[in-house]
Amino acid sequence: MTLLVFATRPSPLARQQTRLVIDNLLNFWEDLSCQEFIITTKGDRVIDKPLPEIGGKGLFTLELEQALLSKRVHAAVHSLKDLPTEEINGLKIGVITQRADVRDILFCPAGHTLDELPSNAVIGTSSVRRKAQLLAFRSDLQIKPIRGNVETRIRKVREGHCDAIVMAAAGVLRLGLPDVITQYLPLNVSLPSPGQGALAVKCRASDVETLNYLNAIEHPATRKAVTAERVFLDALGGGCSLPVGAYATVEGKTISLNAEVVSPNGEKVLRFQGNHFDPYLLGAEVAQQAISKGAKTLLS
Repeated sequence: MTLLVFATRPSPLARQQTRLVIDNLLNFWEDLSCQEFIITTKGDRVIDKPLPEIGGKGLFTLELEQALLSKRVHAAVHSLKDLPTEEINGLKIGVITQRADVRDILFCPAGHTLDELPSNAVIGTSSVRRKAQLLAFRSDLQIKPIRGNVETRIRKVREGHCDAIVMAAAGVLRLGLPDVITQYLPLNVSLPSPGQGALAVKCRASDVETLNYLNAIEHPATRKAVTAERVFLDALGGGCSLPVGAYATVEGKTISLNAEVVSPNGEKVLRFQGNHFDPYLLGAEVAQQAISKGAKTLLS
């Protein structure tokens, strides 16, 4: 019997996502047993400040990757949208599982959709991307930072911290909380973060045994799509906290990528689109479109 130890963060969503990966693996391998190893990251510890103020890249991943490098664990499960695009030497994304719903959702206890919210309504989000996109759609909205795990944010909006919150549909659904979804936000209002909805399992690049086990749950179409999205993001600076949306789909051999860059105040939105059979070339081509139209100036 082979034992694989998985690093995971302590939040209910991180634990659930790790269990999903483990359950999928156990369905494939009868000679495998798996354990969770819980690690609290800087992003989990510092919950009284907006994410961009405490560092941005690697806030939810660095300590897990250190555990991998020190061989305390075999693998680490991440929400792909939280993973910096730069790879750490000695580690690799061993597997990307089939993507869940990529959309953002609005939760409003009063039942209002984004269109129906009263003038100057307060929306809670600590995402730079979501703030920019919400202001681009409705400039009257007041955006208020809100931190904590999914359940904490739901509790805060119910207590009146804000009128509504915006979160990723994938996390809400993985936690079995569909009742809090007031509205799925359309992609033309809230284009997701690169990689949103996908889970990535990192491991040591040299760990052939772990890679062989993980490969059973790889989803090639998701890998192609998110690779195009992340190549696009990397060319623009690589930060998870940039006001950048990107979503790729795969049909046959063709990958289609829609992407956008939004000024932080929402006043300007640049949109781009491309198709290709190679995700790396597609991401690079659409990024070049963006750069030639001034995306880097907008982001700076």
